[in-house]
Amino acid sequence: MLDKVVIANRGEIALRILRACKELGIKTVAVHSTADRDLKHVLLADETICIGKPSALESYLDIPRIIAAAEVTDSVAIHPGYGFLAENADFADQVEQSGFVFIGPKGDTIRLMGDKVSAIKAMRKAGVPCVPGSDGPLDDDHERNMQIAKRIGYPVIIKASGGGGGRGMRVVRSDAELIDSIALTQTEAQQFFGNSMVYMEKFLENPRHIEVQVLADGQGNAIHLGERDCSMQRRHQKVVEEAPAPGITEEMRKNIGERCTRACIEINYRGAGTFEFLYENGEFYFIEMNTRIQVEHPVTEMVTGIDLIKEQLKIAAGQPLSLTQDDIVIKGHAIECRINAEDPVSFIPSPGKITRFHPAGGLGIRWDSHIYADYSVPPYYDSMIGKLITYGENRDIAIARAKNALNELVIDGIKTNIPLHKEILADENFQHGGANIHYLEKKLGMQ
Repeated sequence: MLDKVVIANRGEIALRILRACKELGIKTVAVHSTADRDLKHVLLADETICIGKPSALESYLDIPRIIAAAEVTDSVAIHPGYGFLAENADFADQVEQSGFVFIGPKGDTIRLMGDKVSAIKAMRKAGVPCVPGSDGPLDDDHERNMQIAKRIGYPVIIKASGGGGGRGMRVVRSDAELIDSIALTQTEAQQFFGNSMVYMEKFLENPRHIEVQVLADGQGNAIHLGERDCSMQRRHQKVVEEAPAPGITEEMRKNIGERCTRACIEINYRGAGTFEFLYENGEFYFIEMNTRIQVEHPVTEMVTGIDLIKEQLKIAAGQPLSLTQDDIVIKGHAIECRINAEDPVSFIPSPGKITRFHPAGGLGIRWDSHIYADYSVPPYYDSMIGKLITYGENRDIAIARAKNALNELVIDGIKTNIPLHKEILADENFQHGGANIHYLEKKLGMQ
Protein backbone atom coordinates (compact mmCIF):
# COMPACT_ATOMS: atom_id res chain seq x y z
CA MET A 1 0.00 0.00 0.00
CA LEU A 2 1.05 3.60 -0.57
CA ASP A 3 2.91 5.07 2.41
CA LYS A 4 2.12 8.79 2.12
CA VAL A 5 -0.22 10.68 -0.23
CA VAL A 6 -0.43 14.37 -1.14
CA ILE A 7 -4.06 15.48 -1.43
CA ALA A 8 -3.92 18.04 -4.25
CA ASN A 9 -7.38 19.48 -3.77
CA ARG A 10 -9.64 21.23 -1.28
CA GLY A 11 -13.11 21.13 0.24
CA GLU A 12 -15.28 18.07 0.63
CA ILE A 13 -13.37 15.86 -1.82
CA ALA A 14 -10.09 16.49 0.01
CA LEU A 15 -11.71 15.42 3.28
CA ARG A 16 -13.24 12.39 1.53
CA ILE A 17 -9.78 11.32 0.28
CA LEU A 18 -8.25 11.87 3.72
CA ARG A 19 -10.84 9.60 5.34
CA ALA A 20 -10.12 6.79 2.86
CA CYS A 21 -6.37 7.16 3.38
CA LYS A 22 -6.76 6.95 7.16
CA GLU A 23 -8.80 3.74 6.84
CA LEU A 24 -5.99 2.20 4.80
CA GLY A 25 -3.25 3.42 7.15
CA ILE A 26 -1.85 5.90 4.61
CA LYS A 27 -0.24 9.11 5.88
CA THR A 28 -1.64 12.31 4.38
CA VAL A 29 -0.23 15.66 3.28
CA ALA A 30 -2.70 18.51 2.79
CA VAL A 31 -1.57 21.23 0.40
CA HIS A 32 -3.58 24.42 0.68
CA SER A 33 -3.82 28.06 -0.30
CA THR A 34 -3.56 30.89 2.21
CA ALA A 35 -7.37 31.13 2.10
CA ASP A 36 -7.79 27.50 3.13
CA ARG A 37 -5.77 27.24 6.35
CA ASP A 38 -8.94 26.37 8.28
CA LEU A 39 -10.26 23.67 5.98
CA LYS A 40 -11.30 20.53 7.83
CA HIS A 41 -8.91 18.17 6.06
CA VAL A 42 -6.02 20.62 6.63
CA LEU A 43 -6.73 20.46 10.36
CA LEU A 44 -6.79 16.64 10.29
CA ALA A 45 -3.91 15.80 7.93
CA ASP A 46 -0.61 14.37 9.18
CA GLU A 47 1.30 17.20 7.46
CA THR A 48 0.29 20.45 5.78
CA ILE A 49 2.01 22.73 3.29
CA CYS A 50 0.83 26.14 2.11
CA ILE A 51 1.40 26.27 -1.65
CA GLY A 52 0.32 29.81 -2.50
CA LYS A 53 -2.19 32.62 -2.62
CA PRO A 54 -5.99 32.22 -2.76
CA SER A 55 -6.09 32.30 -6.56
CA ALA A 56 -6.22 28.72 -7.88
CA LEU A 57 -3.63 29.67 -10.52
CA GLU A 58 -1.20 30.47 -7.72
CA SER A 59 -1.99 27.39 -5.62
CA TYR A 60 -4.12 24.41 -6.67
CA LEU A 61 -3.22 24.78 -10.36
CA ASP A 62 0.50 25.36 -9.74
CA ILE A 63 2.08 22.07 -10.82
CA PRO A 64 5.68 22.75 -9.67
CA ARG A 65 4.52 23.72 -6.16
CA ILE A 66 2.40 20.59 -5.76
CA ILE A 67 5.22 18.32 -6.93
CA ALA A 68 7.65 20.19 -4.65
CA ALA A 69 5.28 19.52 -1.73
CA ALA A 70 5.47 15.81 -2.50
CA GLU A 71 9.26 15.99 -2.63
CA VAL A 72 9.83 17.81 0.67
CA THR A 73 7.39 15.54 2.55
CA ASP A 74 8.80 12.28 1.10
CA SER A 75 5.36 11.37 -0.25
CA VAL A 76 4.97 8.59 -2.79
CA ALA A 77 1.74 9.58 -4.56
CA ILE A 78 -0.56 12.49 -5.41
CA HIS A 79 -4.37 12.30 -5.47
CA PRO A 80 -5.89 15.07 -7.62
CA GLY A 81 -9.54 14.59 -6.57
CA TYR A 82 -11.84 16.23 -9.16
CA GLY A 83 -11.58 19.61 -10.84
CA PHE A 84 -8.35 21.64 -10.78
CA LEU A 85 -5.62 19.33 -12.20
CA ALA A 86 -7.53 16.03 -12.04
CA GLU A 87 -7.83 15.69 -15.83
CA ASN A 88 -4.66 17.52 -16.78
CA ALA A 89 -2.55 15.06 -18.79
CA ASP A 90 0.58 17.17 -18.45
CA PHE A 91 0.21 17.13 -14.66
CA ALA A 92 -0.17 13.33 -14.65
CA ASP A 93 2.96 13.03 -16.81
CA GLN A 94 5.00 15.40 -14.64
CA VAL A 95 3.96 13.63 -11.43
CA GLU A 96 5.15 10.29 -12.75
CA GLN A 97 8.28 11.70 -14.39
CA SER A 98 9.17 13.16 -10.99
CA GLY A 99 9.05 9.69 -9.48
CA PHE A 100 5.62 9.83 -7.84
CA VAL A 101 2.44 7.83 -8.42
CA PHE A 102 -0.43 9.73 -10.02
CA ILE A 103 -3.66 8.38 -8.56
CA GLY A 104 -5.53 8.18 -11.82
CA PRO A 105 -4.95 7.12 -15.42
CA LYS A 106 -1.76 7.59 -17.41
CA GLY A 107 -1.33 10.99 -19.06
CA ASP A 108 -1.76 9.46 -22.52
CA THR A 109 -5.14 8.02 -21.50
CA ILE A 110 -6.30 11.36 -20.10
CA ARG A 111 -5.18 13.01 -23.34
CA LEU A 112 -7.00 10.43 -25.48
CA MET A 113 -10.29 10.77 -23.61
CA GLY A 114 -9.99 14.52 -23.00
CA ASP A 115 -10.19 15.25 -26.71
CA LYS A 116 -13.79 14.60 -27.72
CA VAL A 117 -12.91 13.64 -31.31
CA SER A 118 -10.26 11.09 -30.35
CA ALA A 119 -12.46 9.80 -27.50
CA ILE A 120 -15.40 9.15 -29.80
CA LYS A 121 -13.12 7.43 -32.32
CA ALA A 122 -11.70 5.19 -29.57
CA MET A 123 -15.16 4.37 -28.23
CA ARG A 124 -16.54 3.49 -31.67
CA LYS A 125 -13.61 1.14 -32.13
CA ALA A 126 -14.31 -0.44 -28.73
CA GLY A 127 -18.00 -0.96 -29.51
CA VAL A 128 -19.45 1.76 -27.26
CA PRO A 129 -22.56 3.36 -28.86
CA CYS A 130 -22.00 6.97 -29.93
CA VAL A 131 -24.19 9.81 -31.19
CA PRO A 132 -24.33 9.89 -35.02
CA GLY A 133 -21.88 12.59 -36.08
CA SER A 134 -19.10 13.83 -38.31
CA ASP A 135 -16.72 11.08 -37.10
CA GLY A 136 -13.91 13.61 -36.97
CA PRO A 137 -13.21 17.35 -36.96
CA LEU A 138 -14.91 19.79 -39.31
CA ASP A 139 -12.78 21.73 -41.78
CA ASP A 140 -13.44 24.82 -43.91
CA ASP A 141 -15.10 22.88 -46.73
CA HIS A 142 -18.60 24.38 -46.49
CA GLU A 143 -20.12 21.97 -49.00
CA ARG A 144 -18.74 18.95 -47.12
CA ASN A 145 -20.07 20.30 -43.82
CA MET A 146 -23.51 20.79 -45.39
CA GLN A 147 -23.48 17.19 -46.61
CA ILE A 148 -22.50 15.89 -43.17
CA ALA A 149 -25.38 17.84 -41.57
CA LYS A 150 -27.86 16.45 -44.10
CA ARG A 151 -26.59 12.90 -43.53
CA ILE A 152 -26.98 13.25 -39.75
CA GLY A 153 -30.29 15.12 -40.01
CA TYR A 154 -31.22 18.41 -38.33
CA PRO A 155 -31.07 19.53 -35.61
CA VAL A 156 -27.32 19.07 -35.13
CA ILE A 157 -24.95 20.42 -32.48
CA ILE A 158 -21.49 21.83 -33.12
CA LYS A 159 -19.10 21.01 -30.26
CA ALA A 160 -15.57 22.05 -29.36
CA SER A 161 -13.24 19.06 -29.33
CA GLY A 162 -11.60 20.28 -26.12
CA GLY A 163 -14.81 21.65 -24.61
CA GLY A 164 -16.57 21.15 -21.32
CA GLY A 165 -18.75 22.84 -18.72
CA GLY A 166 -21.37 23.78 -21.31
CA ARG A 167 -19.02 26.02 -23.31
CA GLY A 168 -18.17 25.49 -26.95
CA MET A 169 -21.58 24.17 -28.03
CA ARG A 170 -24.06 25.50 -30.56
CA VAL A 171 -27.33 23.94 -31.77
CA VAL A 172 -28.12 24.33 -35.50
CA ARG A 173 -31.56 23.65 -36.98
CA SER A 174 -31.14 24.54 -40.66
CA ASP A 175 -28.65 24.92 -43.52
CA ALA A 176 -28.96 28.71 -43.23
CA GLU A 177 -27.43 28.70 -39.72
CA LEU A 178 -24.76 26.05 -40.23
CA ILE A 179 -21.71 27.81 -41.66
CA ASP A 180 -21.84 30.81 -39.31
CA SER A 181 -22.44 28.51 -36.33
CA ILE A 182 -19.37 26.44 -37.15
CA ALA A 183 -17.22 29.58 -37.42
CA LEU A 184 -18.56 31.02 -34.16
CA THR A 185 -17.99 27.75 -32.27
CA GLN A 186 -14.45 27.50 -33.65
CA THR A 187 -13.73 31.03 -32.38
CA GLU A 188 -15.21 30.25 -28.97
CA ALA A 189 -13.27 26.97 -28.78
CA GLN A 190 -10.00 28.75 -29.48
CA GLN A 191 -10.80 31.41 -26.90
CA PHE A 192 -11.77 29.07 -24.05
CA PHE A 193 -9.76 25.91 -24.77
CA GLY A 194 -6.84 26.98 -26.96
CA ASN A 195 -8.00 24.54 -29.62
CA SER A 196 -10.30 25.59 -32.47
CA MET A 197 -11.17 22.03 -33.51
CA VAL A 198 -14.92 21.35 -33.60
CA TYR A 199 -17.08 18.43 -34.65
CA MET A 200 -20.77 17.79 -35.40
CA GLU A 201 -23.29 15.47 -33.79
CA LYS A 202 -26.99 14.75 -33.95
CA PHE A 203 -28.76 16.95 -31.40
CA LEU A 204 -31.04 14.86 -29.22
CA GLU A 205 -34.08 16.93 -28.27
CA ASN A 206 -35.08 15.42 -24.92
CA PRO A 207 -32.40 13.03 -23.65
CA ARG A 208 -31.56 12.00 -20.14
CA HIS A 209 -27.98 12.14 -18.81
CA ILE A 210 -26.95 8.69 -17.64
CA GLU A 211 -23.42 7.69 -16.69
CA VAL A 212 -21.70 4.41 -15.92
CA GLN A 213 -19.11 4.08 -13.14
CA VAL A 214 -16.09 1.87 -13.87
CA LEU A 215 -12.98 0.64 -12.09
CA ALA A 216 -9.99 -0.75 -13.98
CA ASP A 217 -6.51 -1.72 -12.82
CA GLY A 218 -4.49 -1.22 -16.01
CA GLN A 219 -3.62 -4.92 -15.82
CA GLY A 220 -6.40 -6.21 -18.04
CA ASN A 221 -9.20 -6.18 -15.43
CA ALA A 222 -12.23 -3.91 -15.38
CA ILE A 223 -15.68 -3.83 -13.80
CA HIS A 224 -18.68 -1.50 -13.82
CA LEU A 225 -20.71 -0.48 -10.78
CA GLY A 226 -23.97 0.36 -12.46
CA GLU A 227 -25.30 3.69 -13.62
CA ARG A 228 -26.35 7.07 -12.26
CA ASP A 229 -28.99 9.48 -13.54
CA CYS A 230 -27.70 13.07 -13.58
CA SER A 231 -30.45 14.69 -15.66
CA MET A 232 -31.41 17.37 -13.14
CA GLN A 233 -29.09 20.06 -14.51
CA ARG A 234 -28.86 23.80 -14.75
CA ARG A 235 -26.61 25.26 -17.46
CA HIS A 236 -24.96 21.85 -17.91
CA GLN A 237 -24.13 21.70 -14.19
CA LYS A 238 -25.59 18.77 -12.25
CA VAL A 239 -27.82 19.61 -9.29
CA VAL A 240 -29.34 16.28 -8.19
CA GLU A 241 -28.00 12.81 -8.99
CA GLU A 242 -29.30 9.34 -8.23
CA ALA A 243 -28.46 5.65 -8.55
CA PRO A 244 -29.67 3.49 -10.09
CA ALA A 245 -31.27 5.40 -12.97
CA PRO A 246 -35.09 5.08 -13.05
CA GLY A 247 -36.32 2.82 -15.83
CA ILE A 248 -33.00 1.16 -16.65
CA THR A 249 -33.45 -2.60 -16.53
CA GLU A 250 -30.90 -5.14 -15.35
CA GLU A 251 -30.48 -6.31 -18.95
CA MET A 252 -29.80 -2.76 -20.19
CA ARG A 253 -27.36 -2.18 -17.31
CA LYS A 254 -25.48 -5.38 -18.11
CA ASN A 255 -25.29 -4.57 -21.82
CA ILE A 256 -23.97 -1.00 -21.54
CA GLY A 257 -21.78 -1.88 -18.55
CA GLU A 258 -20.04 -4.69 -20.44
CA ARG A 259 -19.34 -2.36 -23.35
CA CYS A 260 -17.78 0.18 -21.00
CA THR A 261 -15.57 -2.41 -19.29
CA ARG A 262 -14.42 -3.76 -22.67
CA ALA A 263 -13.49 -0.21 -23.67
CA CYS A 264 -11.48 0.19 -20.44
CA ILE A 265 -9.46 -2.90 -21.28
CA GLU A 266 -9.05 -1.74 -24.89
CA ILE A 267 -7.53 1.62 -23.86
CA ASN A 268 -5.64 0.10 -20.89
CA TYR A 269 -7.52 2.30 -18.44
CA ARG A 270 -6.28 2.59 -14.83
CA GLY A 271 -8.33 3.84 -11.88
CA ALA A 272 -11.88 5.08 -11.43
CA GLY A 273 -13.68 6.55 -14.42
CA THR A 274 -17.11 7.47 -15.70
CA PHE A 275 -18.64 6.97 -19.14
CA GLU A 276 -21.23 9.68 -19.76
CA PHE A 277 -24.16 9.04 -22.09
CA LEU A 278 -27.19 10.77 -23.45
CA TYR A 279 -30.13 8.35 -23.28
CA GLU A 280 -33.22 8.67 -25.46
CA ASN A 281 -35.85 6.20 -26.67
CA GLY A 282 -34.08 3.24 -25.10
CA GLU A 283 -30.68 4.00 -26.68
CA PHE A 284 -27.39 5.07 -25.08
CA TYR A 285 -25.13 7.55 -26.89
CA PHE A 286 -21.59 8.14 -25.55
CA ILE A 287 -20.65 11.80 -25.09
CA GLU A 288 -17.47 11.75 -22.98
CA MET A 289 -15.43 9.94 -20.36
CA ASN A 290 -14.40 11.57 -17.11
CA THR A 291 -11.00 10.15 -16.18
CA ARG A 292 -11.30 10.87 -12.45
CA ILE A 293 -13.56 10.40 -9.46
CA GLN A 294 -16.89 12.21 -9.88
CA VAL A 295 -18.65 14.59 -7.51
CA GLU A 296 -21.61 12.19 -7.49
CA HIS A 297 -19.64 9.03 -6.68
CA PRO A 298 -21.34 8.61 -3.24
CA VAL A 299 -24.65 7.46 -4.72
CA THR A 300 -22.85 4.56 -6.39
CA GLU A 301 -21.08 3.76 -3.12
CA MET A 302 -24.40 3.70 -1.29
CA VAL A 303 -26.08 1.20 -3.64
CA THR A 304 -23.02 -1.06 -4.08
CA GLY A 305 -21.28 -0.80 -0.69
CA ILE A 306 -17.94 -0.21 -2.49
CA ASP A 307 -15.59 2.59 -1.35
CA LEU A 308 -14.45 4.03 -4.69
CA ILE A 309 -11.65 6.18 -3.24
CA LYS A 310 -10.12 3.20 -1.44
CA GLU A 311 -10.27 1.25 -4.69
CA GLN A 312 -8.48 4.12 -6.44
CA LEU A 313 -5.73 4.01 -3.84
CA LYS A 314 -5.33 0.23 -4.09
CA ILE A 315 -5.12 0.37 -7.89
CA ALA A 316 -2.56 3.20 -7.70
CA ALA A 317 -0.48 1.01 -5.38
CA GLY A 318 -0.24 -1.54 -8.19
CA GLN A 319 -2.73 -4.01 -6.80
CA PRO A 320 -4.95 -5.87 -9.28
CA LEU A 321 -8.69 -5.39 -8.86
CA SER A 322 -9.87 -7.23 -5.78
CA LEU A 323 -13.45 -7.27 -7.09
CA THR A 324 -15.05 -9.15 -9.96
CA GLN A 325 -18.25 -8.21 -11.75
CA ASP A 326 -20.09 -10.92 -9.81
CA ASP A 327 -19.19 -9.10 -6.57
CA ILE A 328 -21.15 -6.00 -7.63
CA VAL A 329 -24.77 -6.06 -6.50
CA ILE A 330 -27.00 -3.00 -6.92
CA LYS A 331 -29.28 -2.75 -3.89
CA GLY A 332 -31.73 0.00 -2.96
CA HIS A 333 -31.66 3.60 -4.17
CA ALA A 334 -29.58 6.69 -3.39
CA ILE A 335 -30.04 10.40 -4.11
CA GLU A 336 -27.49 13.21 -3.86
CA CYS A 337 -28.29 16.91 -3.50
CA ARG A 338 -25.38 19.29 -4.20
CA ILE A 339 -25.55 22.01 -1.57
CA ASN A 340 -24.06 25.27 -2.88
CA ALA A 341 -23.32 28.59 -1.20
CA GLU A 342 -25.48 30.59 -3.58
CA ASP A 343 -28.74 32.46 -3.83
CA PRO A 344 -31.43 29.84 -4.63
CA VAL A 345 -33.17 32.16 -7.11
CA SER A 346 -30.44 34.22 -8.79
CA PHE A 347 -27.71 31.56 -8.28
CA ILE A 348 -25.22 34.30 -7.39
CA PRO A 349 -22.48 32.84 -5.11
CA SER A 350 -22.85 33.64 -1.41
CA PRO A 351 -19.47 33.39 0.34
CA GLY A 352 -19.16 34.36 3.98
CA LYS A 353 -19.11 33.09 7.55
CA ILE A 354 -21.36 30.21 8.59
CA THR A 355 -22.85 31.39 11.88
CA ARG A 356 -24.86 28.28 12.71
CA PHE A 357 -24.61 24.74 11.37
CA HIS A 358 -26.53 21.55 12.06
CA PRO A 359 -26.13 18.51 9.78
CA ALA A 360 -29.00 16.16 9.03
CA GLY A 361 -28.88 12.68 10.54
CA GLY A 362 -30.73 9.42 10.86
CA LEU A 363 -30.92 6.10 9.07
CA GLY A 364 -29.75 6.27 5.45
CA ILE A 365 -28.36 9.83 5.69
CA ARG A 366 -24.82 10.73 4.59
CA TRP A 367 -23.35 14.24 4.71
CA ASP A 368 -20.09 14.80 2.78
CA SER A 369 -18.82 18.28 3.58
CA HIS A 370 -15.92 20.29 4.94
CA ILE A 371 -17.98 23.03 6.59
CA TYR A 372 -18.60 23.70 10.28
CA ALA A 373 -19.93 26.51 12.47
CA ASP A 374 -17.76 29.65 12.22
CA TYR A 375 -16.14 28.41 9.00
CA SER A 376 -15.86 31.14 6.37
CA VAL A 377 -16.68 30.11 2.81
CA PRO A 378 -14.08 31.84 0.59
CA PRO A 379 -15.10 33.62 -2.62
CA TYR A 380 -12.30 32.17 -4.75
CA TYR A 381 -13.54 28.66 -5.58
CA ASP A 382 -16.55 26.62 -6.67
CA SER A 383 -19.63 27.35 -4.57
CA MET A 384 -20.37 23.73 -3.58
CA ILE A 385 -20.06 23.34 0.19
CA GLY A 386 -21.53 19.90 0.73
CA LYS A 387 -23.38 16.89 -0.59
CA LEU A 388 -26.45 15.46 1.10
CA ILE A 389 -26.84 11.81 0.18
CA THR A 390 -29.78 9.66 1.22
CA TYR A 391 -30.32 5.92 0.85
CA GLY A 392 -33.50 3.85 0.96
CA GLU A 393 -34.67 0.36 0.15
CA ASN A 394 -36.42 1.95 -2.85
CA ARG A 395 -36.57 5.32 -4.59
CA ASP A 396 -39.63 6.56 -2.68
CA ILE A 397 -37.91 6.00 0.66
CA ALA A 398 -34.71 7.70 -0.57
CA ILE A 399 -36.77 10.74 -1.65
CA ALA A 400 -38.68 10.84 1.66
CA ARG A 401 -35.41 10.74 3.61
CA ALA A 402 -33.94 13.47 1.40
CA LYS A 403 -36.95 15.71 2.11
CA ASN A 404 -36.60 15.14 5.86
CA ALA A 405 -32.85 15.70 5.75
CA LEU A 406 -33.18 18.99 3.84
CA ASN A 407 -35.61 20.21 6.51
CA GLU A 408 -33.15 19.25 9.26
CA LEU A 409 -30.07 20.74 7.61
CA VAL A 410 -29.23 24.19 9.05
CA ILE A 411 -26.63 26.44 7.41
CA ASP A 412 -27.02 30.04 8.58
CA GLY A 413 -24.97 33.15 7.78
CA ILE A 414 -24.88 32.55 4.03
CA LYS A 415 -27.45 31.79 1.36
CA THR A 416 -27.69 28.23 0.04
CA ASN A 417 -29.66 26.38 -2.62
CA ILE A 418 -31.46 24.19 -0.05
CA PRO A 419 -34.85 25.76 -1.03
CA LEU A 420 -34.23 24.75 -4.67
CA HIS A 421 -33.61 21.14 -3.63
CA LYS A 422 -36.81 21.11 -1.61
CA GLU A 423 -38.67 22.35 -4.68
CA ILE A 424 -37.12 19.67 -6.92
CA LEU A 425 -37.89 16.82 -4.53
CA ALA A 426 -41.51 18.00 -4.20
CA ASP A 427 -41.93 18.12 -7.99
CA GLU A 428 -44.31 15.47 -9.36
CA ASN A 429 -42.26 14.82 -12.47
CA PHE A 430 -39.08 14.30 -10.45
CA GLN A 431 -40.95 11.96 -8.12
CA HIS A 432 -42.17 9.98 -11.12
CA GLY A 433 -38.56 9.64 -12.38
CA GLY A 434 -37.03 9.87 -15.84
CA ALA A 435 -37.12 13.65 -16.43
CA ASN A 436 -34.84 14.85 -19.24
CA ILE A 437 -31.83 17.19 -19.06
CA HIS A 438 -33.91 20.24 -20.03
CA TYR A 439 -36.60 19.74 -17.41
CA LEU A 440 -35.09 21.74 -14.55
CA GLU A 441 -34.24 24.77 -16.69
CA LYS A 442 -37.79 24.80 -18.09
CA LYS A 443 -39.16 24.53 -14.56
CA LEU A 444 -37.02 27.49 -13.51
CA GLY A 445 -38.16 29.50 -16.52
CA MET A 446 -34.71 29.52 -18.08
CA GLN A 447 -35.90 28.23 -21.48
